[in-house]
Amino acid sequence: MTAQTQSFQTEVKQLLKLMIHSLYSNKEIFLRELISNASDAADKLRFAALADNDLYQGDADLKVRISFDKDAKTITIEDNGIGMSREEAVEHLGTIAKSGTSEFFASLTGDKAQDSQLIGQFGVGFYSSFIVAQQVDVYSRKAGLPAEQGIHWSSQGEGEFSIAEQSKDSRGTKIVLTLRDDESEFLNDWRLRSLVTKYSDHIGIPVELYVQDHSQAEDDSDDDAKDVTPKFKWEKVNQGTALWTRNKSELKDEDYNEFYHHIAHDGKDPLTWSHNRVEGKQEYTSLLYVPSNAPMDLWQRDGVRGLKLYVQRVFIMDRAEEFLPLYLRFIKGVVDSKDLSLNVSREILQQDSHVSSMKKGLTKRVLSMLEKLAEDGEKYAGFWQQFGSVLKEGPAEDFANKERIAGLLRFASTVSSKEDQTLDQYLERMQEGQKHIYYVIADSYKAAAASPHLEIFRKKGIEVLLLSDRVDEWLMSHLAEYKGKTLKDIAKGKLDLSEEESKEQEKAEEKANEEHKDLLARFQEVLKEQVNTVRVSTRLTESTACLVREEFEMGAHLRRILEAAGQSAPESKPTLEINPEHPLLQKISSLPAGEQAESLIRLVHDQACIAEGSELSDPAGYISTLNKLLSQVSV
Repeated sequence: MTAQTQSFQTEVKQLLKLMIHSLYSNKEIFLRELISNASDAADKLRFAALADNDLYQGDADLKVRISFDKDAKTITIEDNGIGMSREEAVEHLGTIAKSGTSEFFASLTGDKAQDSQLIGQFGVGFYSSFIVAQQVDVYSRKAGLPAEQGIHWSSQGEGEFSIAEQSKDSRGTKIVLTLRDDESEFLNDWRLRSLVTKYSDHIGIPVELYVQDHSQAEDDSDDDAKDVTPKFKWEKVNQGTALWTRNKSELKDEDYNEFYHHIAHDGKDPLTWSHNRVEGKQEYTSLLYVPSNAPMDLWQRDGVRGLKLYVQRVFIMDRAEEFLPLYLRFIKGVVDSKDLSLNVSREILQQDSHVSSMKKGLTKRVLSMLEKLAEDGEKYAGFWQQFGSVLKEGPAEDFANKERIAGLLRFASTVSSKEDQTLDQYLERMQEGQKHIYYVIADSYKAAAASPHLEIFRKKGIEVLLLSDRVDEWLMSHLAEYKGKTLKDIAKGKLDLSEEESKEQEKAEEKANEEHKDLLARFQEVLKEQVNTVRVSTRLTESTACLVREEFEMGAHLRRILEAAGQSAPESKPTLEINPEHPLLQKISSLPAGEQAESLIRLVHDQACIAEGSELSDPAGYISTLNKLLSQVSV
C-alpha cells in the first residue's frame, strides 16, 4: 500500500514547534521516554498473553535494544512488546487523545529546564524525540497480526507525517532517530550507557546496548594478520529487575527517585516514599510516593487515578483506583500482590476481600508517611500548599481514620496568619475551662480575620481558627470532634465560652433583652422579611450587629458557593444580633418611629450582611441611606 500523508492534530503541531525550538535544556530525556514506552509495550503484551499465549509467537523473552550508527547519524530503539496496528499508530503518533497539550502549554513557566520535565507527565513523551532528531521513523507490527500488516510511520516534525503498510517479520516497535547535525554526542556507547543507567536502570525487562566487543579486539591484538574489523555484541546495561522486588538495603535514594520519574512521568523528585513488604495472611509489596507538585487533573474526582497493579510481578493494570480512598488520589506508586488472580478485572477488584484488606493497610501506610513528613515543617508546608485541600476530603470519606487525618490538617488562626497550625497546638493553648475548638469561616483569610464574631474572643484572648478554603465548611460538617473537644462555628448558635461563663452570660443576656425590648421590637418589625429574630449580642464589643445562623444550619460561606455554582440552597433566615452600646444603635433608640429610624435599621442590617460576605438585597438603597447619613456630618 502506498504511503499516505496526513497532518498532525493542531495541538501536536504547536507541541513539535515547542520541542524543536525551545525545550533544549534537558535533551537527554528523549531516551528515557522512549525506553519507558517500550517497557509499557512489554507490560501490555504480558497482560494480553494471559488470555492468548500465542501472542508470544515463541518469543517470550521481552527486551529493549538500543543501537547507533555514527555514519548514518541514527539511534535505533527497538522492543518486542505489543506493537501497533495502522489505526493505533495514527491515533497514538498523530494525535494526543488523552491528556492533550492545552494543560501542558498552560503549565509552562519560561524556565526551559523546568518546562522540559513536564513532557512525560502530559502523555507527550514520544514527541520529545524531535528535540534531537530531524526525522523519526517508526516501524511496528501488533502482536497477532500477520507480517504484511506491519507499518512504517515517518515525520520530520514539520506538521505532517506519512504512514504506509510495510512487511515486518517480528512483532513490536522499532524507532529510528536521524539526529540533527549538532547532536552527535549521543552517537557514543558510553553516553547511551550512562543515560540508561541514570534513567532506566529500574526497568523490569533487559535494556541491551549494541557495543563493541573489546575482549575480542584484545585477543586479536597480537596477530596483525588477523581481521581487525570491530566485533559487536548485545550487552545488558540495566538491572532488569523490578525495583520494588529488590531489597531496600541495596537501593539508593537516586534509584527510588528515578523509578518515580518513570511511573509518574514527573521530572521533579517526590517529597517522600515508602517501600514495604507485607507477609502473613496476605502477601504483597507496595512502593508509594508523595509527589512534590499536584497534577493538573487533581480536582477531577472522576478522572483516571490509582496505583500500578502487578500480580506476581505480572503487570495487570495501570491505574487501579480500588487500593486507596479518593482523598489520597495524589499518591503514586506500585502494588504487587501474590494473592490476587492473574485474570483479575476492575469489577472483581471492587468485590475482592483481599483488595479491601489491602486498601486499609495501604491507607494507613500513606497516613504514616504523611505523619513522618509532618515532622519536617518546611517540607510539609510544601505538601500542604499542593494537596491540603484534597486531604480535607478525608474526614468525610474515611471515618475509621478521621482523627489521624484531622491531626494532619493545618489552619490559620488568630495566633498565626499562615496555614501552619495543628489542632494539637490549639489544644495546648486552650484556656482553662474552655469546652470547644472555635473557628469562623469566610471567603478569604482577610474577611475571616475581620469578622465581627471574633470581637469577644479577642477581648478574652481565646484563639479562633480562621478558615477560608472552599471546602472548609463541608470539612467541618464532618469533623465535629477532635480528641474529646467539639469544634464550634462562632457564627452559629448562641455563644458558649465556658460552663461558668455560660451561666453568667445567660443571665446577662436575659437582662439585656428585657432592657432593650423596645429597640429589639422595632428592629424585628422593620426586618421581619430578612431575619428570623433579633436579640442582644454577647459576642460584639465594637461592631453594630452581626448575623448568626442556627447550630446545624448551612453557613453563609457554603450557601454562596452553591449559589455561585447554580445550585439552590435551603431557604432560611438568620438571627440578627445587635450591640445596644454602639452609638449608632443608641441614636436609633432615641429616634421616634419613622422613615429615618427605619432607614438606619436597614443600614445596620446591610452592614451585617456585608461583614458576613453576603450580597445586599438593595445595594442602591444602602448607598442612598449611607449618603444621607454622611451628608449630615459637618466637615
